[in-house]
Amino acid sequence: MILKSWRALVALAALLLAAPLAAQSAPQGEVVTTASGKVEGFVRNGVLEFRGIPYAAPVSGDARWSMPQPAQPWTGVLPAMHFGGACPQAARYGLTERSDEENCLTLNVSLPTTKAAKRPVLLWIHGGAFVGGSASLYRLDRLAKEMDAVVVSINYRLGVFGFMAPPAGTSGAGHVLGLEDQRLAMRWIKANVAAFGGDPENITLAGESAGAASVCMHLQAPEQTKGLFHRAIIQSGACGTPLRTLTQAEDFAAKVAKEAGCTDPAKSLTCLKAVEPQALIAAGTRAAKGELLAFAPFTGNPTQPRATLDALQSGKFLRVPVLNGYTRDEMRVYVGYDVQNGARITPETYPPAVRALYGEKAEKVLALYPLKPGERPAETLGSLMTDFMPGLGITHCLEIESGRLLAAYTPVDQWEFADRTAPVRGVGIPILPDPGFDMGAVHSAELNSFFPGFSNTSAMNAPDLSPASQAMADQLVATWASFMRGKVSAANWPANKVMRFEPGAVRPVDAWAEYNCDFWRSEYPAFFGATAAQPKKDSK
Repeated sequence: MILKSWRALVALAALLLAAPLAAQSAPQGEVVTTASGKVEGFVRNGVLEFRGIPYAAPVSGDARWSMPQPAQPWTGVLPAMHFGGACPQAARYGLTERSDEENCLTLNVSLPTTKAAKRPVLLWIHGGAFVGGSASLYRLDRLAKEMDAVVVSINYRLGVFGFMAPPAGTSGAGHVLGLEDQRLAMRWIKANVAAFGGDPENITLAGESAGAASVCMHLQAPEQTKGLFHRAIIQSGACGTPLRTLTQAEDFAAKVAKEAGCTDPAKSLTCLKAVEPQALIAAGTRAAKGELLAFAPFTGNPTQPRATLDALQSGKFLRVPVLNGYTRDEMRVYVGYDVQNGARITPETYPPAVRALYGEKAEKVLALYPLKPGERPAETLGSLMTDFMPGLGITHCLEIESGRLLAAYTPVDQWEFADRTAPVRGVGIPILPDPGFDMGAVHSAELNSFFPGFSNTSAMNAPDLSPASQAMADQLVATWASFMRGKVSAANWPANKVMRFEPGAVRPVDAWAEYNCDFWRSEYPAFFGATAAQPKKDSK
């Protein structure tokens, strides 16, 4: 058996399009005046919400692959009652939902109904492997109320539209447009959040998975982002993950153009702009050939001038306080997906699976990760893949190393979500009814703690948390709120340790040792810092 991991990772990392939550307009709506014009919000669950505010001009038609430009001001009052459309992405897992809406660059703002000035601001960037997802998947009311904060979520261009090297002849050529969209949204928020009662000098940039990687990219481009945010929350994303260069990204873009039937260099741009969104997405999928994160940020360009690991080791990044987190069992969800799709992970197939993933290193890996009596082989494989996989930024050792490298120059606190009773279905993974092994605290499992009812698909909604899980979720929200105000709330948070959050227990652990990271550093040094990073300061 050869585990179908790479295709599974691409498919399952994607945060899928969900049907927008129905806006419930209420008579107690309020009008706020922004630099772009007046917007009218509505009250829902005790929170004042503004949805679908355009922060950028249209990027469809001839403007496809253009650099984002500020939205044109409008007259009158813009009703901000409904989410903007999700950016173009394919339907997945047999669901019918998809999006063709290229003019998707909108944002949403939620805040408490009580009047206040200079509330801290949280800007949330959704995940989705840079090819899927939408701000509409995340309910912001819990964070706005319980953190007493202004919370903002944004849409940004995805896949072939946002994370492919744009064709020559476009204003976006040489840039990473998905990240440029995010930065334009950040500038809009900086300029306008005071009108919503937020403090433009206290903005925390946060994201999960591809959203976390986006936060990393903004940290690593201080020339472009200085002053746009003042703290960062990175959830399941390693800032040192190797990325393509601009040249490599352009080579891949040429393959996409070929798959789209745009082979004449003299007419390629006109041809590509005429291809329908779903046809272009399909061409990108064919060109990727199952490659992990074929669409992702690339470096060596005006958007991202530095290679990721170089930026971390040299300290050439925005030095703001960082809260760096991950989940205890990130990769088990992908093993579960393979099992659902017919993979048989048994004592006999476990060694070949490890050899397929780790090549010439496999015998050493098998010696360190043997099958244990009473443990299911799928659990062992999931734990192994979670500790380290080459170049994959949602594995323990690279996530912890990212925090250690950042901590050499700026305050960093690291934490682990270890609630192994968290609902698996809440992450939108269609594993039904049971993959046959303990999934644990998988990738994205923590999101229900912050965004109640979070679900990556409209086909399923997350179940409620248990009382113990809810109590821990409340503690996590309090930790974020405290971090946004200049400190963290977990007691005795030590430097160079990871704070493990489990229901009923919060304690520091030596996760680096627990997850065999010295071994992985010795076997794969190119993915780690040149020397073992040690923090020069803690965050207190």
